Amino acid sequence: MSKYDALWNYVSDSGKEKFKLSYEEIERIAGIPIDHSFLNYKKELLEYGYRVGRISMKEETVEFIKE
Repeated sequence: MSKYDALWNYVSDSGKEKFKLSYEEIERIAGIPIDHSFLNYKKELLEYGYRVGRISMKEETVEFIKE
């Protein structure tokens, strides 16, 4: 079980082709603060049919894209 399972399920359940979430939204959905380890965990999302696209430090957003 991953600490980001709640987020991966949320992304997968969205059914959207492409969308962005703010860091704040991610923290609320995941129930944990987003940190540098997110970069190591993002590959898990492939199992849910999505991938992490652009991560914007300036806008504090993460893009999710359906595979």
